[in-house]
Amino acid sequence: MRIAKITATTVTTAALALGLAACGSGEEPKPSSSTAAAPASSGPKFAGKTLSVWRLGDSNPAAAKYMEELNAEFKTQTGAEVKLEWIPWPQVADKFAAAATGAGPDVTEIGNDQVPMWQSQDALTPITDIAHEGDRAQIPENLYGYETVDGEVYGIPWGAGARAVLYRKDWFADLKIEVPKTWDELVAAGKKIQKAKGAGVDGFAFNGGSDANHLLAAFAWSEGGEFAVKEGDKWVGKLTEPGFTKGFETYTGLVKDGLSGKANLTLNTVDIRKRFANNKVAMYLTAGWDLPGIEEDSKGKLKGDKLGFFPLPAKTGGLAPSFFGGNDIALWGGTKEADLGKEYIKLATSKTWADRYAKEGGLLPVYPDTLAALNEDPAQGPFAQAFAKAKAFPADPNWSEADATKAVLQNAARAVIEGKKDTAAALADANKELEEILNQ
Repeated sequence: MRIAKITATTVTTAALALGLAACGSGEEPKPSSSTAAAPASSGPKFAGKTLSVWRLGDSNPAAAKYMEELNAEFKTQTGAEVKLEWIPWPQVADKFAAAATGAGPDVTEIGNDQVPMWQSQDALTPITDIAHEGDRAQIPENLYGYETVDGEVYGIPWGAGARAVLYRKDWFADLKIEVPKTWDELVAAGKKIQKAKGAGVDGFAFNGGSDANHLLAAFAWSEGGEFAVKEGDKWVGKLTEPGFTKGFETYTGLVKDGLSGKANLTLNTVDIRKRFANNKVAMYLTAGWDLPGIEEDSKGKLKGDKLGFFPLPAKTGGLAPSFFGGNDIALWGGTKEADLGKEYIKLATSKTWADRYAKEGGLLPVYPDTLAALNEDPAQGPFAQAFAKAKAFPADPNWSEADATKAVLQNAARAVIEGKKDTAAALADANKELEEILNQ
């Protein structure tokens, strides 16, 4: 099996730890008898209706095929059509904000850490009544940490994710570079590739865009740092403490020390992926879901045999923690088709369709027996190791505002890299702003 196909199924998350530990079998899961089940009256009841659905990110052939087949099955079961719209990740925050005060979809994919914020804006409808019925009863309860607010469930886990380092396996082979097991080895590998390929190549790409905190967090958490901690009923920022400061210095040092170019100060993972596909990046932190886009962006020149993953080494030794993430599917707050929307969510999160969503989308399945079977695959290693130490961002409705909308840490990093502030001043200012946002 080619690595492109294997690694697209190997992303994992710490929230699955209990589910994985509870499964001792590595056997292939048996098909679920309830997967295609729909209420007997659903066809006549919903015939002629149209359900609007949002998927997040850029479409690719595998994802498009999955959605086409899912929507066809939904029409067979209910008689309803599906109007599908893809929302690119950089536009998601603005699109959701506009929809929260106007017309939104009926059903949407949503990042698990986004659920608390949009629930607080009344942008999501509770779906507690379907969360644990049918196949979904098998999904481990500990996957519902972000999704459960005041006893109500606002999203159902669809696929899980953690990150590892994607690298040019062919470049490593040509230059006789071993896969790095320490941070110093990673830096040395990046520098060697830059020397061989030219100054315009990033040895290890700095991420300064909308999802920058995934990379910053790995460095900060590996030093024992935290973004903020809830003390009583108040969030207290921890950005100025030694652990976070050291991780922040490693993060900004990627550019200051020349391992990554200043052109990356505002680039997110999608932008870096495109540079990677065009031979401008040797290594960057991402997951299996980038592989289809890389093949497409490179016009088929970069496929799985030239690519590989390894867990990000921590500067302190061992492995750096990965962000505990995942994608959910949810019912929009203003939908007028709640019953039909629930039928769609039930189908999409049934075992067969949820397993396919994860595997074909570069995520890890949320069903324990499927996860256990994947864990037996040798290619699981980088993500299994990353998963073991994964952590989450502050579980607060306002985190998204600090993370993406106001880009608190991104702005702090840019100020340091551009010489406008030193690290202490930048983090002190960021800490104050973070506390103000989280405690609104």
